[in-house]
Amino acid sequence: MNQEHGRGDTPPFSYPVRVGHVSANAVAVHLEASPTELVGLAKLWEVEVVRSLSADLQIARWKKDGVRVRGRVEAEIVQACVVTLEPVTSRIDETFEQLFVPDGSKLARVVLSETAEMVLDPEGPDLPETFTGDTIDAGELVAEMAALAIDPYPRAESAEFADRIESDDSTDAPKPSPFAVLKDWKKKD
Repeated sequence: MNQEHGRGDTPPFSYPVRVGHVSANAVAVHLEASPTELVGLAKLWEVEVVRSLSADLQIARWKKDGVRVRGRVEAEIVQACVVTLEPVTSRIDETFEQLFVPDGSKLARVVLSETAEMVLDPEGPDLPETFTGDTIDAGELVAEMAALAIDPYPRAESAEFADRIESDDSTDAPKPSPFAVLKDWKKKD
């Protein structure tokens, strides 16, 4: 997760957490998007409407200078059906865990093999995200986790693709060869 927006603008859903104030005992935080934030999220996610977005988080210190954020994000969005373009309502309900460490921390280093290849375990935990300064944005993390759960190809329950007919097989006429055009072609001198 990139903790900075490339365009320089602020994220539509933000909840800054000062790392220095995070203790080893987990703190419960409930986040809920305002109507203005929901409009901004719909624009960011390129969906028709975001009706709701909420999250329940547990934020705690991890190792010496890292932060662990565990939580559950719930959202309701409306997208256009990929077949009929009718509105399709989707519910998102995801749990997640994310670790944050300061930029330059040895905990965020990628393990390299003897051949200088990255060693990643697809079933293992994700690498910690890095942050600069003394603040992480838990709201942006929640918005990203919800965005990852959005169905990229929503379909209404009644929507079906119609059979596509390439040619009419009911006629007995032979199909013309694609090279038939070339039979009368002669090379000019």
